[in-house]
Amino acid sequence: MSASVPRLVVAAPSSGSGKTTVATGLMAAFAARGLAVSPHKVGPDYIDPGYHALATGRVGRNLDAYLCGPELVGPLFLHGARGCDIAVVEGVMGLYDGAAGEGELASTAHVAKLLRAPVVLVVDASSQSRSVAALVHGFASWDPEVRVGGVILNKVGSDRHEELLREALDSAGVPVLGVLRRVGQVETPSRHLGLVPVAERRAAAVEAVAAMGAQVAGGCDLEALAALARSAGAVPGAAWDAAEAVASPTHHPTRSDETPGRQPGDGAAGARPKDAGGGPKGAGGGPRVVVAGGPAFTFSYAEHAELLSAAGADVVVFDPLRDEELPEGTRGLVIGGGFPEVYAAELSANEPLRKAVAELANSGAPVAAECAGLLYLCRELDGLPMCGVLDASARMSERLTLGYRDAVAVGDSVLAVAGTRMRGHEFHRTVVEPGSGAEPAWGVRTPRPRVEGFVQRGVHASYLHTHWASEPGVARRFVERCRTS
Repeated sequence: MSASVPRLVVAAPSSGSGKTTVATGLMAAFAARGLAVSPHKVGPDYIDPGYHALATGRVGRNLDAYLCGPELVGPLFLHGARGCDIAVVEGVMGLYDGAAGEGELASTAHVAKLLRAPVVLVVDASSQSRSVAALVHGFASWDPEVRVGGVILNKVGSDRHEELLREALDSAGVPVLGVLRRVGQVETPSRHLGLVPVAERRAAAVEAVAAMGAQVAGGCDLEALAALARSAGAVPGAAWDAAEAVASPTHHPTRSDETPGRQPGDGAAGARPKDAGGGPKGAGGGPRVVVAGGPAFTFSYAEHAELLSAAGADVVVFDPLRDEELPEGTRGLVIGGGFPEVYAAELSANEPLRKAVAELANSGAPVAAECAGLLYLCRELDGLPMCGVLDASARMSERLTLGYRDAVAVGDSVLAVAGTRMRGHEFHRTVVEPGSGAEPAWGVRTPRPRVEGFVQRGVHASYLHTHWASEPGVARRFVERCRTS
């Protein structure tokens, strides 16, 4: 089975070339024409999809061949693109930059090949003229399986500069599909982990996205870009489905069968949960699982909530900056990533909620925390009191910790049985001391062997961001524990 959705992958020779501006602008420009646009982002980035969502009115979704495995890229794409007229996929880093030491794995080029999608190369032309032809020729010819279907020249200085660039590219055999000049209002502010998320500057972000759309519409040949998108071949396979995923007892093939002990999918982690009854339930009849949201906790993959719902949970989002109580009937808590360090004072000042979170965790209820969630559960963050669930202290650091991780569950927890292999991603400028509890969450194999995170009673807290679509047993097990705890 295969499906065809017109699509483009927006790539660049390197970071900082203007991929986000062009990709978001294309999404907004196509949407302004009345098209249903499906937004996607290569890699583990949580922030760009927020801007994509503003541009399209649809949830921004990630396509990560490292976290989820190459075989899930197509199905997850088709899941997100259901009912859409066109899809725009923003790349990551340079076109051929993948996971360190893993060749092309998880690169934009790799994802483009998996999707059978043409690539539009965004080139920062601000400091070159004729050399642009050599650059484009090199990227277009490096891998014959990658089809570079056109170029968008960004940061062009003048009409004369544009003329020189077009003359040079005439010999490269790659058409120029757009020329963008330097425009200040389309720039978005950044800080220590990249762009400032939409949730923290919504009004300004709406204006920025509108400006991106106007600039792209004015400087790009949208008809030619749409025609290029329609030239994409069919994506093999069927769309990913959360209900089918949680019903399947098999573990994902990206896992290694040499893992000792029980395999993911065996026992409690693999069986589809039955309603065990007991305790308050949400309006949907299943246990109420609350998910932290708002400006402080913006990092979350859409598939996580979909998997929790498919496993029978009643999923409710709350804002730890504003809500002083957990939603009524809370049986489990998921706290993803974000920027608690930016909002440490406000989070600390919300003492009623901190106490409610601590009481929930101390009762043995399931709590899953990643990165920002880990910091929130600590005793303190930069000297300010947090929830105190973990006997650990967190602080900001000058050092950026960044990269993919190959991990194995050290022991049984509310998320996984011992020996479960998952791939994750770390991205933070904070330090937690100690870095692991008496029962660590993960044994991390890359880039150096170590243990990290905390498992205590129903709490699983770690720096690792994971994508649950790669191992639906995580959602099944968590919801089952919410039923029975």
